[in-house]
Amino acid sequence: MLRFITFRLLQAIPVVFIVAAATFIMCRQIPGGPFDSEKPPPPEIKRQLESFYGLNKPLGQQTLDYLWSICPKKFMPHRLFLDANNDGRADFDLKAAFGSDFGPSFKSVRTVNETIADSFPVSFQLGALALTIALLLGIPAGVAAALRPNSWVDYFASGISMLGVCVPTFVMGPILVLVFALNLRWFNASGWFDFKDQLLPSLTLGIAYAAYVARLTRGGMLEVLNQDFVRTARAKGASESRVILRHALRGGLLPVISFLGPAAAGIITGSFVIETIFQVPGLGRHFVTSAFNRDYFLITGTVVFYAALVVLFNLAVDVVQVWLNPKLKFE
Repeated sequence: MLRFITFRLLQAIPVVFIVAAATFIMCRQIPGGPFDSEKPPPPEIKRQLESFYGLNKPLGQQTLDYLWSICPKKFMPHRLFLDANNDGRADFDLKAAFGSDFGPSFKSVRTVNETIADSFPVSFQLGALALTIALLLGIPAGVAAALRPNSWVDYFASGISMLGVCVPTFVMGPILVLVFALNLRWFNASGWFDFKDQLLPSLTLGIAYAAYVARLTRGGMLEVLNQDFVRTARAKGASESRVILRHALRGGLLPVISFLGPAAAGIITGSFVIETIFQVPGLGRHFVTSAFNRDYFLITGTVVFYAALVVLFNLAVDVVQVWLNPKLKFE
């Protein structure tokens, strides 16, 4: 297994750096700059700012300098969470753990590392709640539909799943706010202070993925329920619940496990719209703001950070797949 993980990581490292270089170069091709505004600074001040941030160097040199700054120079994962401000709260510190520096922010006194440290835990909490909701809704619905194929249960679960797939989050979010926050007043429409603030954005993000989970669970369970070992278990007198939970569910969830890697990364990285609608102080809002502000380092740092998360989630899914299915090998 260690060889498998090492080989996959060695494959993923060049991908992350290619993403970083491509993002940095494409950001510089966007019209406008970080110091352009309705009232631009005097030319001398602008030249000094560009010199201070290294923007007056050739683009190739800037890209190489940035790639070197984000390159891990040490490996101290136990220093990933530090109380840097002595406020009793553990900060997410990439520079202390890996020596990676994503650079300054043009529009904030905080560096990109500090912005990620402050806002990513919120995005991660939102993604974890949304993924939990997706699994709690999708797996039971898919199992119920597979146990009664071509019945009203199957049609109802499939219809709701199709509705969840077709309705985008930027439509689902305002509908939930209108019904549950403004009319019924059960939850708050925005913010991230208590559970009443967190449920609506998590539910909006989780419903779409619950639809995919339900459809994959249904397909996987239908395939497994028709196999010989399930019929043998039933012939031996095993109860239906034991057949489902002990024998069928493990193989039936393999498509869901394969989906969880991209889904987990997509939930965490795809919360930009949700964080904007519900005013959630997560990393997605900073990414959207940085795009409008032409904040090159914050844009690139966020993209690289999310790319590394996608790689790690996919690696974790590959390990779990091999663990669940002995026919696969660590190769």
